[in-house]
Amino acid sequence: MQVRNRMTLTIPARRRVLGAVFLTLTCCTAAFSQTTAPLAKAASLSGPRMGVTFLSDGIVGKLKDDASLNISPVVTQFGWQFEKQFYSTENGPTAVTEWVVLVGGLEQGVVLPSVSWLVGMRTMKGAEFGIGPNLTPVGAALAIAAGMTFRAGGLNVPVNVAVVPSKSGVRVSLLAGFNTRR
Repeated sequence: MQVRNRMTLTIPARRRVLGAVFLTLTCCTAAFSQTTAPLAKAASLSGPRMGVTFLSDGIVGKLKDDASLNISPVVTQFGWQFEKQFYSTENGPTAVTEWVVLVGGLEQGVVLPSVSWLVGMRTMKGAEFGIGPNLTPVGAALAIAAGMTFRAGGLNVPVNVAVVPSKSGVRVSLLAGFNTRR
């Protein structure tokens, strides 16, 4: 008994297979679900920030106990926001990440540094929301920020409220600034 190890095709069957392969290769296109997304456009939206921070009694007490600082519960803030837009679409939200470096309390003769890293979203109309870690002399906490960016020609004017709850108390900041798209 002899077993064939090769499959043999007749000449008409070979032509049909070759025709099908040729047709498949010449007519194939990517499926719509496999198309790539548009390339993300990165933009720098960094600029100065200024405002005020309201400190709860617990925060004022912790600064007095730990750092021997006797300050009022309202401090001014000055600093810089390093913002990078890393994804946007024509009609949808924009993803942003930002570092906010502030110095507070200068009007009281003290330097209260603050650094926050926020990741968030901004809508086409300018509403924005972000969340991330915050470091100050009081300790580490989670910052939650929301606001609105108003546009005047090429100038952006962000106005934000940030709430930073911690073990020692709550800080609420109102910040504004300006930037241009670069």
